[in-house]
This record gives sequence, C-alpha cells and structure tokens, in this order.
Amino acid sequence: MKFIGHDEAWEEWRSAMAGSRMHHAWLLAGRKGLGKASFVQSAARELIGVPRDTGDHPDILTLTYGPKNKDEAKKRDEGKPFELARGIKVEQVRAIQRRLTTRPSMGTRRAVIIDPSDDMEVGASNALLKSLEEPPEGTFFLLVAHSPARLLPTIRSRCRTVRFPSLDKNAMDDLLRDLAPDVDIATRDAAIAAAAGSPGAALSFVTLDLGKAAQLMRQIVERGDRDFSLRGQLAGVIGGKQDIPRLQAVLDLARAILAERIGQITGNPRRFVDTHAELVRLTGEQPTYNFDPGLLAMEIGTLLASAGAASERANG
Repeated sequence: MKFIGHDEAWEEWRSAMAGSRMHHAWLLAGRKGLGKASFVQSAARELIGVPRDTGDHPDILTLTYGPKNKDEAKKRDEGKPFELARGIKVEQVRAIQRRLTTRPSMGTRRAVIIDPSDDMEVGASNALLKSLEEPPEGTFFLLVAHSPARLLPTIRSRCRTVRFPSLDKNAMDDLLRDLAPDVDIATRDAAIAAAAGSPGAALSFVTLDLGKAAQLMRQIVERGDRDFSLRGQLAGVIGGKQDIPRLQAVLDLARAILAERIGQITGNPRRFVDTHAELVRLTGEQPTYNFDPGLLAMEIGTLLASAGAASERANG
C-alpha cells in the first residue's frame, strides 16, 4: 500500500533523531488504517540502525495481542490457528520489562513497540507507566494508538505525540482508483464514506463489496421504508453468515451514511444523533454478543428508517 500523509511524521522523527537528545517515549496517534504500524516498524529500524526490509531484530521488541488463554497459547505453540485476547495483558508487559534489565543485544539502542497501546488492560497500563517514568538507558518506547484518549493521562503526558492525519475524499478517491481500479463507483463511494479518511479501512471495505448495501442504506435514510422491502433487501445483501469483520464494517457504513445526512437536513437533528448513538452501541456490542446477521440487518434498517422518517418531518 502507498502510505500518504506520512511526510510530516517522518520529518519530526528524523529531526528528533538528529538532535542531541532523543525523547524516550513516542505516541503515534491517528485513526486505524493510516499506516502507523508500517511507520513504527520502519522508524524502529532507523533508530536501531538496520535496513528497513530486514526481518525480526533482537533489539526491536513488539508487544501486541497474545493468545486468549492457556489453551489458545498451546495451539499457537503447536502451529495451529488460535484466538487472540481482546487486550494486551499485564503479563506481557512484565515479560518485556524483564528483558529490559539486560543491555541491547547488538548496539546501544533498543525499541519497544506497543501496538495498539490503547488496548492495554488496566494492569498492563500501570505496569508500563513505571518503565516510562524510569526508562532503561538506550530504550525507546513507541506506542501506537487509534484512540489515544483511552490511554492513561499519565502515559500520554510522558510521550511525545506524532499525529497521523486522515485523508480527504479526493485523496482517498485517487488512492482507491490506483489500488483498486476494477471496483465500481458505488462500492468505491461507499468505502470512502465508511472509512472516514482511513486508506486501510477503505481497502477493507472494497474487499467486502458493500456498494449495494450502501445504496440501500441511503435509500432507507432518505425516504424511509414503510413496507419493509428495503430492509428485506438489505438483509439479503448482508447475508446470513456470522462474519464479524463484515458485520462491523456494515455498522461503520451505517454510521457514516447517517453522518452524511445530519449536515443536509434542516430543523432539529436530534433523531439522527440518537440513531447514530444507537449504532455506536450496536458496534461495541457486536463482537461480544454475536448478533444474528439477519436480525442485525433488520435492526440497522429500522434505525435508518426511523431517522429517514424524522428527516421527512424536519424538512416539512
């Protein structure tokens, strides 16, 4: 993937590296799908002084989601597919800290990457804070965060923040035309709307082929769905498979389409705001409750239909 919008981040990083004293903790903040993971791996290699395209390096420690439990860890160790934990655990942070009691293996610097740092459990965050307060010599912490507000304020205050901007619609359109030239306009427009400036998210939407779902959602929110026919079509397009990434993408798409409409109506937008909040709730619950896809599609359609009816009333 081409990573657009990283120029300022690289300028800030390299300027700091060229200075007399490099800050020991960095927070790389921005929406998911902006290429922060690629940036941080390349930045860590520049920091250590090894080529970008090399494999694992003993002085670059990456902390991310581990196995859900001991049974899943056993599957991982056996080379089998395993289920990931929902957050980064305190035991993982403490394991990294034990490694920090020794000197770097091949030089004077070591990088510790935590991705995503905003998914650390409370105990993990508190444990990491101790290392940030008293960093080992030559150790630099690189924290990737999609929602930095979820981090402890005391962690944020000890980091130098580099922000990764979302892309505007024109840049997103150019990128998708380049990387996915065979995608139809409806699907591309749906991907751009739902991704909200995130190239990675847009490409994920393209692969999920949600163009028809976007068309139906817009029709529902624009004119309602008194006979339930559009909701039925939406359920058919979404399908009956329990595919969590796809269902999450559908919910993101519905929220994006509502956000488009809020600025287009006159009168009180309260119903739209309430509907958006309900979609946010469903998005948060979906991974845990595993809603039936058909029922979820009808629920989304009903929320959009009620917002559409409110729009009709607001516009007279």
